[in-house]
Amino acid sequence: MKILLSGNQAIALGAYESGVSVAAAYPGTPSTEILETIARKYPEIYAQWSPNEKVAFEVCMGCSFAGGRALVAMKHVGVNVAADPLFTLSYTGIKGGFVLISADDPGMHSSQNEQDNRNYARFAKVPMLEPSDSQECKDFVKLAFQISEQFDTPVIVRTTTRISHSESLVVPGERENISKPSGFVRDLQKYVMIPAYARLRHKVVEERLKRLSEYSEITPVQKMEIRDNKIGIVTSGVSYNYCKEVMPEASILKLGFTNPIPKNLIREFANKVEKLYVVEELDPFLENQIRE
Repeated sequence: MKILLSGNQAIALGAYESGVSVAAAYPGTPSTEILETIARKYPEIYAQWSPNEKVAFEVCMGCSFAGGRALVAMKHVGVNVAADPLFTLSYTGIKGGFVLISADDPGMHSSQNEQDNRNYARFAKVPMLEPSDSQECKDFVKLAFQISEQFDTPVIVRTTTRISHSESLVVPGERENISKPSGFVRDLQKYVMIPAYARLRHKVVEERLKRLSEYSEITPVQKMEIRDNKIGIVTSGVSYNYCKEVMPEASILKLGFTNPIPKNLIREFANKVEKLYVVEELDPFLENQIRE
């Protein structure tokens, strides 16, 4: 059975199917419907609006540190408010899976600026997934929790307005049987980032980034579509749909996992085409790294 869902509704479904214990958010378009849907449809998840994005983030940190899976959602400017705990959580790591939904707004349909929050993933040295339709919104949230727990890291799932509010078909699944939070276990060197402990965790973060780089090369969310050896396009997110519509004959490397980027896979794709284009919204996030 397939159902028609917006990207935000599909993210909520992905949280439910992932066995999430706690979801918190501060309202702001284009992210608002994520928590609204969770609160309305999935009573198994404790859901709360928080006074601001930092509080929402820290509520979910508490759940994660106790062993539960947690999802926090906000629009792009909200990540500015939550940046302090985000950067620290990158160092401490998690216990239960932790996913941050950053809903960006290219074109400023409902926002005061047009910042590109892909830069936060690279700055904080955390993995990032970018879905291109509602099915991927659900699937990528589930994958993000697996990555979070496998690599001991928060994961950013970045959407944009056209993904958040467009509707497409989704195949629903069953809720995972995840154990309830087991409780916080005192571990000063992991969770208390005074300089002496933070220096030790910095090495962990750098080693994790290397392992994530290797993972980005093999994850099936990177999709190479070879059609024409003349033109190749590297893209991600909603831009993939634009490319398919405008240049259906072009070969495309669609990146679902965009931090760290898969350098070897990009080289392999570039060697298959005569001319390589990078199509993305806002900052040259992929372009600059590919040029490097």
